[in-house]
Amino acid sequence: MSELLDAREAVVDIYCKQLKLPGLKASFRELARDAMEQNQTAVSFLAACLGKELEIRAQKRLNTRLRQSRIHEVKTLESFDFTSIPKLPKNKIISLADGKFIKDRENIICVGQSGTGKTHIASAIGVSAIQQGFKVRFIKVADLIQELLRAESEFRLPRYLKTWNKFDVVILDELGYINLGAGSPLLFQFCCERYERGSLIITTNLEFGRWGEVFGDNALTVALLDRITHHAHVIPFVGDSYRFKESRQKLEMTTD
Repeated sequence: MSELLDAREAVVDIYCKQLKLPGLKASFRELARDAMEQNQTAVSFLAACLGKELEIRAQKRLNTRLRQSRIHEVKTLESFDFTSIPKLPKNKIISLADGKFIKDRENIICVGQSGTGKTHIASAIGVSAIQQGFKVRFIKVADLIQELLRAESEFRLPRYLKTWNKFDVVILDELGYINLGAGSPLLFQFCCERYERGSLIITTNLEFGRWGEVFGDNALTVALLDRITHHAHVIPFVGDSYRFKESRQKLEMTTD
């Protein structure tokens, strides 16, 4: 009897492989045991099998989108300590995670000093968007500038800019930490390409009045701000660096 059962399982394995049903192939044995123990009908067992296949496919799509997003660490709003930055508009941030700003082609700008959680919140909103089926891409501004300059020098800038059109949300991290130099007009062009076409999430340590310091061109800076703030949610991160406070607490624990 066991040999017959093994043979049937082998046939199911083969069929699952031919039909490209990896989820079902990995789980049908356990589902079959559950069905027998619970006296399920054949239809119930079939529904469970198909449901498991859909569940695993959805998880694989999610994992693929997360990998393609290049978000360095998968962050969530649940894992963020809002008590460390009490002035942060928690309810507004949670409401933004529903993805409506993406459908409306709006931007989010996180402004505040280093260590206050801007990248965490930006990444968490990005992860939430991915879970809802949106395509997201994370990149540090310094890295984007290098890619833009390289594309321009190789005479493929228009083609490079078009590759970003497939993303519903682009997260530009750490604007303001370096002078953009020759990359300023290219970043301006990049942001203009997305104006009312796709959403940006920008994290910056500089207030808007100081953006000219890194762009080096006041007219260009004003034009850029006019576009990206036109449909934008500005989130101020006011408070001490929670990373510094966390490090200080660890130090105090080791010295006690």
